[in-house]
Amino acid sequence: MSTLWVGTSWKMTKTLAEAEEWAGGLRDHLAGSAPAGVQPFVIPSFTATTTVRGVLGEDSPVLLGVQNAHWEDAGAWTGEVSVPQAKDAGAQVVEIGHSERREHFGETVETTRLKVAAALRHGLTPLLCIGESAEVKESGGSSAFILEQAAGALAGLGEEELARVVIAYEPIWAIGEKGRPATVAELVDPFAALGEEYSGRVAGLLYGGSVNLDNAADLLGIEHVTGLFVGRTAWKLEGYLELLRIAAAHAAA
Repeated sequence: MSTLWVGTSWKMTKTLAEAEEWAGGLRDHLAGSAPAGVQPFVIPSFTATTTVRGVLGEDSPVLLGVQNAHWEDAGAWTGEVSVPQAKDAGAQVVEIGHSERREHFGETVETTRLKVAAALRHGLTPLLCIGESAEVKESGGSSAFILEQAAGALAGLGEEELARVVIAYEPIWAIGEKGRPATVAELVDPFAALGEEYSGRVAGLLYGGSVNLDNAADLLGIEHVTGLFVGRTAWKLEGYLELLRIAAAHAAA
């Protein structure tokens, strides 16, 4: 069975003190090793990157990510952070193409392609987020839409490069504070499409969108799902630890 990825992005939350407390609790709980069959990861705000890396330690089984990075290695890009800078701060994963970045900051399929290439060029794992709106879903075009997003971002990659990519399917209608949790039935077809194209070729096919402790086990049971990308439920350490436990139980089954 594939390794189950279980991670969280903190978005624009947590002070340094809060980040340190969360990371310290996770470090102490894991005691140097992840649950069998599970790959934990955490993506704090940029300000907490070095703090979380320092608390977790260089040899932590938990991968550390950033929520965005520019495609250029350096230059006159005020307000941006490059992949080399993110790597220097301790990042191992770069989140790319989240729907909030697409909606509010002009992220396009082309910029996701450039960012995926930049992450791979510097040895980091691209975590590519894809997802459709409620309107696309209602029109019956979900699978075609997300496959197009993924294909555009991954264009030109060889199989070895593709094998280092993680894809997170996060339907826009299911994420965020106002999102509606997706049913298993609603996710079967999108993951069938993603699985047909990418299963065994990428490092992981994750689901994200109103994941909670009540639906996590069912979501992991969907064919081709190999992990969860979680928001609010994992912002409290107790919630994240329970998600790790659920994933470990699924991996052992």
